[in-house]
This record gives sequence, C-alpha cells and structure tokens, in this order.
Amino acid sequence: MKLSAIKTELKKLPAIAFQLPDGDLVPSHFHVTEVGKVSKHFIDCGGTVRQEEVANFQLWEANDYNHRLHPEKLVHIIELSEKVLQLSDLEIEVEYQMKDTIGKFSLDFDGTNFLLTAKQTNCLAKDNCGIPAEKIKTKIGEWQEKKSCCTPESNCC
Repeated sequence: MKLSAIKTELKKLPAIAFQLPDGDLVPSHFHVTEVGKVSKHFIDCGGTVRQEEVANFQLWEANDYNHRLHPEKLVHIIELSEKVLQLSDLEIEVEYQMKDTIGKFSLDFDGTNFLLTAKQTNCLAKDNCGIPAEKIKTKIGEWQEKKSCCTPESNCC
C-alpha cells in the first residue's frame, strides 16, 4: 500500500485498526511512534547495485489505554512527514514489536482493517544464477522445472 492509498482510506474511517497476519488486532491503544523514509543501497548476489526506498511506520503499544490515534491525526502525521522528509508516494513498510523481535510487514487494506502482511526474501539475480532447477510435482507422475539461483560455480554469491 502506498502513502496516497492509506490517506484515502483513513479519510473514510471512524477508527484505525491494524490486523496481524494471524488475525489478531494490534491493541487499539497503539501509537505510531515513527513515520520515516528508509533507504536501502545494496548489491545483490549477481553484482547489481540496487536502491530501494519505503515509507516506514512504527507501531508501538504502551500501557496508555486512554490514548487512541484517530484517522485524521494519522493523516496529519503522514502529510507532515511527506513535507518535512520530502517523501514521494512510497510503499509502506510497518514495524511492530513481536514477542522476541521487531516484525516488518507490508500493508494492505480489506475495507475495514489495515492488514499487516508477511514480507518474504527473494533472490533478485535469478537470471545470473545456476542452481539446478528444483522440480515441483504438478500432476501424478509429471514434474516441472522451477528455476532457482546461485551455485558455487556461478560466482554470483
């Protein structure tokens, strides 16, 4: 979900709810402690230099049970962040404290709740790699090739 999309949805809502991948809701007394821009400059295993930017929201819950973040307040925080941090219409990444570590999630919306969705790692240089294709069974007795990446002799890792 991009910044423009969350602002559009927030303007329609009477209250904000974030839902975790397991279906539980983030407690309603959460705070958005940060809205920021995260830049990642890296090299992938195929030697390609890449850059990514996301808007980052950090959700935090405290024992402040009387505090409720209203949609119009979050819109204001987002708009201020866009102005001060010069944010473009970036994809949103959400950080939320899990049991033992901070979880990072993508964001979606189901018409009622903002959904914290699982993020996955991936090889960005599949075309440069040569791990033998993994075979996946599609029908009884039939196999298909599934491309993968990075073998010791491919020099991409």
